[in-house]
Amino acid sequence: MSHSTAQTQQSVRYAHVTVISTVLVALFVGYFFVDTEGFARQVDTSFAWSAKYFGGYWQLLLLANFAVALALSARPSAKARLGARESAEFPLFQWVTMILCTLLAGGGVFWAAAEPIAHFVSPPPIHGDIAPLSQSAIPLALSQSFLHWGFLAWSILGSVGAVVLMRLHYDQGLPLAPRTLLYPVLGRRAIHGWVGDTADIVSALSVFAGTVGPIGFLGVQISYGLHVLFGVPDTLFTQLVTIAGLMAVYLTSAVSGMHRGIQILSRLNIVLGALLLLFLVIAGPSTFIMSNLFSALGVHIRDFLPMALYRGEAGLFGDPGWLSYWTVFFWGWFIGYTPMMAIFIARVSRGRSARSIILMMSIVAPLLTMVWFAIVGGTGLGIEVNQPGAISEPFTGFNLPAALLAMTQGLPMGTLVSVLFLLLATLFVATTGDSMTYSLAVVSSGAEHPPLWLRVFWGLAMGITAMVLITGTGGGIGKLQSFIVVTAVPVSILLLPTLWGVFGVLDRGTEH
Repeated sequence: MSHSTAQTQQSVRYAHVTVISTVLVALFVGYFFVDTEGFARQVDTSFAWSAKYFGGYWQLLLLANFAVALALSARPSAKARLGARESAEFPLFQWVTMILCTLLAGGGVFWAAAEPIAHFVSPPPIHGDIAPLSQSAIPLALSQSFLHWGFLAWSILGSVGAVVLMRLHYDQGLPLAPRTLLYPVLGRRAIHGWVGDTADIVSALSVFAGTVGPIGFLGVQISYGLHVLFGVPDTLFTQLVTIAGLMAVYLTSAVSGMHRGIQILSRLNIVLGALLLLFLVIAGPSTFIMSNLFSALGVHIRDFLPMALYRGEAGLFGDPGWLSYWTVFFWGWFIGYTPMMAIFIARVSRGRSARSIILMMSIVAPLLTMVWFAIVGGTGLGIEVNQPGAISEPFTGFNLPAALLAMTQGLPMGTLVSVLFLLLATLFVATTGDSMTYSLAVVSSGAEHPPLWLRVFWGLAMGITAMVLITGTGGGIGKLQSFIVVTAVPVSILLLPTLWGVFGVLDRGTEH
């Protein structure tokens, strides 16, 4: 049998993953338009149930994943190169840029500006009776942001899962798909049959929802930003044009492949981000930023376990309250992304060792992200301290882009800096869009190099869904972002076998 014939048969075998996922997305969108209020109630109820009964489990899961990743990196077998290559496919800088840009997404801009100010205005309950807007609340606010975007978040997205997929796919020929994560426990039953199909479909739906949300969110936020900066009408038309432009960028990148569009977009993203960081350090409250960066890091290391395990009075299965909209929400969001992110990390990490992948994902990338949050968020906090209300008042009502624009407008060349930050946010979301388009195409085709038409299909599907949802009333994009927490329930169960079997998978592969 020729290679092309085998790949065609494999694509046919995986076609039902595409069909079923597409039908379920269509039903989701249809329900939103037929009964918007009922749709909102169902999402809110499901979100509350997921946060209540799985929030505590997710907190333990992320801690366990981080611990397993670090333990795995210390094993002698972790030195072996993975991916059936003796040298890295992508140079170090390109590898790092693709990882950082894909996983940070739009959160690297809007949340970096908004989350520290949110915790400064309203300190998390774990910190007790810390007075809002006080000097002592500053390092605590940054530290809480570090928790949500640091070690645990990065590690779950692409350390243990990526190592398992690399060993089982490249060395043993198993699919580069979420179903392979079940193999350490279920064996061949996970690869053939309804269990594997379900794992792929649930993972596809989860990352679809998780990516459509930021695409639609970006359209709304860019429209708002253009209105504030240049008086462009903040209308549905502006939002749709923004999404269409974003879709054209990430589709072009995804179609051109790993070695062209995705790399170019990531490098541009990192260079622009680094220049903006340098500008903030020079033009912003430099002493304030640096002192609070180290203070926050100290607090974060000191309180890491208490913050990660904090449940308040909820217990394991009680109402998590504040946690629902912060830690549990983020954990559900990142868990929902994990299988597809692991596929992407596995693909771009060929020729690298398990140790280098884990150290990058669990230590280096989180520390770089903390520096980013400390500089971007610290700039906003410094402006707020010097001019009370300058950031907190525009942020009222949890207005993320308003916090970003208030910060950038408070700096020299405010309009130019604001435009560049909006451009950076667009590039961040585009890099997530192109990488998730690729991962969805891989899973739904069963091929590491998916056909062009399938990449175009998934890219268009995400963009068009975002456009459709923002045309309706009732906050469809926001509900979709909440829905990813619901899809994280089955995905979080899917991830357990990786923790159970990763040591055996890595060691046996090395012996082989």
